[in-house]
Amino acid sequence: CTYISINQVPRTHAIVISRPAWLWGAEMGANEHGVCIANEAINAREPAAETEALLGMDLVRLGLERGATAKEALDVIVALLEEHGQGGNYYEDANSCHSFQSAYLIVDREEAWVLETVGKYWAAEKITEGVKCICNHLSLTTKIDAEHPELRSYAQSQGWWTGEDEFNFSEVFSPADDHLTCCSGKDTLEKQEESITVQTMIDVLRDKASGVCVDSESFLTTASAVSVLPQNRSSPGIHYFTGTPDPSRSIFKPFIFVDDVKLVPKAQSPCFGDDDPAKKEPRFQEKPDRRHDLYKAHEWARAVLESDEEQGQKLRKTMLELEKQGLEAMEEILTSSDPLDPAEVGDLFYDCVDTEIKFFK
Repeated sequence: CTYISINQVPRTHAIVISRPAWLWGAEMGANEHGVCIANEAINAREPAAETEALLGMDLVRLGLERGATAKEALDVIVALLEEHGQGGNYYEDANSCHSFQSAYLIVDREEAWVLETVGKYWAAEKITEGVKCICNHLSLTTKIDAEHPELRSYAQSQGWWTGEDEFNFSEVFSPADDHLTCCSGKDTLEKQEESITVQTMIDVLRDKASGVCVDSESFLTTASAVSVLPQNRSSPGIHYFTGTPDPSRSIFKPFIFVDDVKLVPKAQSPCFGDDDPAKKEPRFQEKPDRRHDLYKAHEWARAVLESDEEQGQKLRKTMLELEKQGLEAMEEILTSSDPLDPAEVGDLFYDCVDTEIKFFK
């Protein structure tokens, strides 16, 4: 599931009227303007096309590339849907094909939107308070603040809506047999709505019992992130990334957008140039090894955690202590009245990754 929480805290973290926003998602990213987008694959009445077009993760990247606000990013995504459509295989190799429609949480310091799409058609709701979740089925109902101009006429042309009843997006566009439960961590967040912290969000992400964190042979939580967006623009947006699978075995490391931020080659997948299967024709006929140095080091740590109880406990304790130091340092930045010195955080994520790998070794 993907969540946003806009909750009352008497300090800085805020997105709407001194309310703080915390966001994480399935595919997620952020940009230097404080825009965050999370994407979920969803089941809809109309299956997504297998023909190669734009994937949900493509639209996340393009929305962040071109949007300086949440609304601008939403407009970018729906314009690209209209022009190019969505579809294609979410798997890199050609052995199997999985295509999906997509839902998005799009957030900046001022506002938040839920966008749900079916083909080129879409509906969006502006979120102003509380905890909001998107997951693998449609969630928008009758409260729609923006929509494709032909959304309702298309539903009528397909015989899915008579035009007489109140238009309910999820009822009209969901499969008849869609009875999935949603948002395993939402209840936890709603109970703590007045006192949510970064640690709260991390703990929910690590919850395997609820199904939020998945680690099985067939499916894996491949990476996790939490973003804090203060409404006060003198405070930086802070983004915590694992860069590795399974948040219960990973460290959330802070990142802040500043000029001249130091690149992190050890957390970047290798480049294959013209030999990349994504560039060859026909495309995606093989699956190369895209593991980066941090991923490989984390695989070794995972093996230790699973096979050696004593050494694994020591390693886990070290990992959590490293994470705690990062959380405390970022809290000091958020509560400080002094302006942020970009030179002090330009290599923040680089140093965290480098330290993590050294601990693993």
